[in-house]
Amino acid sequence: MKELLLTFQTEFLWTGICMLALAISRFLSIQAIRKVGRLSEMDRARTRLIIKYVAIGHTALLVSALILIWGVNFREIGLIFSSVFAVIGVALFASWSILSNITAGVILFFTFPYKIGDRIRIHDKELEEDREFVIEDIRAFHVHLRMRSGELLTYPNNLFLQKAVTLASEDAGDPEGSEAL
Repeated sequence: MKELLLTFQTEFLWTGICMLALAISRFLSIQAIRKVGRLSEMDRARTRLIIKYVAIGHTALLVSALILIWGVNFREIGLIFSSVFAVIGVALFASWSILSNITAGVILFFTFPYKIGDRIRIHDKELEEDREFVIEDIRAFHVHLRMRSGELLTYPNNLFLQKAVTLASEDAGDPEGSEAL
């Protein structure tokens, strides 16, 4: 055992440094995401989803660093990675819209100015008319919008980045509310 530790002393040291640095980075990233979620009054489920994405990213970074530190033969691992990435590439190409909705979900977490319960209008030619919706839930792939008639519309996240969305005034559709002014 002592011989093993002496032989790979540098690798063990760099592995420890890498794990410690990424653990600190992960902790600080998660704290920052929670603070942004709290300040922006985001739903806890959305915050946990973004934290999960960051954790996966940190894990991938750690695995990459360990591969470099331990000097894995790139020719052998290159064959494995190219085969795996070919299969993943075909799967992602087949489901490109899913990937774009996940990416849009992360972007919306940090930049979406509307919250659950807000009344909005989506200016989209493909919708039958310019209607008001209430944001009921914001998920990783889509947003649940409730129409006045009670119908539930599932709207993809990537379309929120492509279409104009405005905050509907509280009394715009209510003729009785306009009399109160």
